Amino acid sequence: MNRTALQPADIEALADSLSDSADALHKRIMRAIGQNADGRDAAITHAEAQALFDQEVALRQHANKLYTEAVRYAAGSVALPARELLDLTALARDRIRHIDRVKDVAGIAATLLTAAAAVAAQHPERLPAALKDLKAHLASLRASKEG
Repeated sequence: MNRTALQPADIEALADSLSDSADALHKRIMRAIGQNADGRDAAITHAEAQALFDQEVALRQHANKLYTEAVRYAAGSVALPARELLDLTALARDRIRHIDRVKDVAGIAATLLTAAAAVAAQHPERLPAALKDLKAHLASLRASKEG
C-alpha cells in the first residue's frame, strides 16, 4: 500500500466523498421507503431504515470533523494511502447508489465509517484493515452481480 502524507486538499476531498456517500445513502434509504409506500413488498423495515439513517448521520459527522481538522492532520503529516482511500470511498458511494439489498448498503456504510473513524482519530494503523474490509465488501458485490 502506497503511504503518502495526506495534504489538506486530500482530507477535504475525503470529507467531500464521505458527505457524498451520506447523500447517496440518504437517497437510497428514501427510495426504499418510497417502494414501501407504493404498496409493493416492503423494501426496507423501519428498523433497517433507522439503522441506515444512523449510519448516514455518522458519516456526516465524520465528514464534518475532517473538514474542521484538515489543517491539523496535514501539520502532523500522518502517512495514509490518500489516493487509494479517495478511490475506494468514491467507489463505495457509487455502489450505495445502485445496490438493491439493504444488507449490502449497511455493510458498505459501516466499513466507510470504520475508515473515517481511523482517519479522524489519527490512527493510521487501523486504516489498512478498514480498507481491506471495504475492498472485500465491494468485491463481493461485484462477484454476486457476475454470478
